[in-house]
Amino acid sequence: MSLRILLADDHQVVRQGLRALLEREQFQVVGEASDGHGAIKQARALRPDVAVLDVGMPELNGLDAAREIVRSTPGIRTILLTVHTEDGYVMTALRAGIKGYVLKNQAAADLVQAIREVCSGKTYLSTGISRAVVEACLSKTELPADPLTIREREVLQLVAEGKTTKEIAQVLGISAKTADS
Repeated sequence: MSLRILLADDHQVVRQGLRALLEREQFQVVGEASDGHGAIKQARALRPDVAVLDVGMPELNGLDAAREIVRSTPGIRTILLTVHTEDGYVMTALRAGIKGYVLKNQAAADLVQAIREVCSGKTYLSTGISRAVVEACLSKTELPADPLTIREREVLQLVAEGKTTKEIAQVLGISAKTADS
């Protein structure tokens, strides 16, 4: 039985390329999403084995979407596809329950290996990331807890995208007064 995969990336050409790659490896791509909210909805509806999420998506970024998928659908393993190599970012992802952290500058085989490893119960980190994680642990510097809730980060991301209060309220399904506060 082939592994069921959900792809989330805001670029359609990237999703198409990933789909072609994964289907060649006998994985079954069961769904696609172009933003974090869509990824969460697809994950809940389709229950894939693995959700592969780009970090830099509009409206709700991939890290926050993955965090919500881990929280609300614990059987789904999540892999982040990213350019971020900073140890703080990696540690935040791991603490959120992400099982795979794949750098976009790696070969396509890296993603395939990540999917296989997380499905066998392991955590997968792209080459070079392991060193950053070890160094962060050895430095014993405790990273501060994120002071913002997921909802607050959603609003902040939408503001950064240049959305108005009315547009933010519409995207999040809240009143304009709530979005303004």
